[in-house]
Amino acid sequence: MKDSLTPGLTFEFKFQVPENKTVPYLYPEAAELQAMPQVLATGFLVGLFEWACIRAINPHLDWPREQTVGIGIKMNHLAATPPGLTVTVKGVLDKVEGRQLTFSLTAEDGVDKISEATHDRAVINAEKFNARVSTKAQKVSK
Repeated sequence: MKDSLTPGLTFEFKFQVPENKTVPYLYPEAAELQAMPQVLATGFLVGLFEWACIRAINPHLDWPREQTVGIGIKMNHLAATPPGLTVTVKGVLDKVEGRQLTFSLTAEDGVDKISEATHDRAVINAEKFNARVSTKAQKVSK
């Protein structure tokens, strides 16, 4: 991590919602989800928050050797967003405690505030992390 990764970092990230980020696309094999409205899925909103945070802090890491993984999220999903609208995520890095980062986030779609969240991420050494995941996968495949 670089010295520039400090609390108070603010960022904004915009994403136009395509049809394939709506509820029926979240798990295409789930018949129940196929009957749901075509609005931004909460699961994809979580991913959008993660992406926004990653984009904001990568310049402050030794990327790609250092990366971050999500370790916690507390959020609400206040309003539905149909495809075509642009979601704007605004964020603040609230805390840097060792390798753990805490963010405050909001999202709006040009009509409504659609979410508020706090999100925790951990800075990892990508090579070591991937090696542990590979070892774990090998245990299951035997």
